[in-house]
Amino acid sequence: MPDFTCTRCGERFAVPQAAIDRYPGWSPRTCRRCRDTAKVPGPTAAPGVLLPFQGTRGGGRGARKSIQQQSGTDTVSLTTAEVLERFHDGPTDGVFTDGGCSPNPGPGAWAFAWVRGNELLAEGCGADPDTTNNRMELTAVLRALETLPRDADLVIHADSELVVKTFTQWAAGWKRAGWKRKTGAIANLDLVKAVDGLLTERPGVKFQWVPAHAGWRWNEYVDALAGAELAAR
Repeated sequence: MPDFTCTRCGERFAVPQAAIDRYPGWSPRTCRRCRDTAKVPGPTAAPGVLLPFQGTRGGGRGARKSIQQQSGTDTVSLTTAEVLERFHDGPTDGVFTDGGCSPNPGPGAWAFAWVRGNELLAEGCGADPDTTNNRMELTAVLRALETLPRDADLVIHADSELVVKTFTQWAAGWKRAGWKRKTGAIANLDLVKAVDGLLTERPGVKFQWVPAHAGWRWNEYVDALAGAELAAR
């Protein structure tokens, strides 16, 4: 297995080659012991589900409040700047998207970040007062694609399995069938068709599922960005 040097403790650690191959552009920087130590205690959410939050949005990107993770009576809020300082693992190239509601359905938000070489090229976020988790996840992808040039050659990293499977397994068949499926109506068809159209114009864009709330820097970043947008409404 390939081995790496932890940037926190200096110890060598190994990562299975299969894990390296699964996430192009990922260079592990932190061993499991240090990563576990740095994790904020609290519940994890299903992909795309926002945990409870409170607080208001301050000035500038670094002052935005993240979705909060609670542990007992202690509540920890991270700004996007704090996310960048705390988390270092995960892919360093591509587009990262996130979205969700609290409750579902209810007020929701979406966010995306486009990065190259661990540097932020563009980001976007927005909110909807009455929506669903899946609509926010799809909207994040749609807005990201609208930002990308047609010759973009990159991976969209999403922690929504539904989003990834829609555009890697299902959408092509639905399209051939006239945007119909045997099991019933296609949910959020307006967004699915809009995303499909933009993907057709950008054949170099691919999808990759990433684990939610696993301490991966840019996935945590867009989670914080969406949480800040929702908190501001």
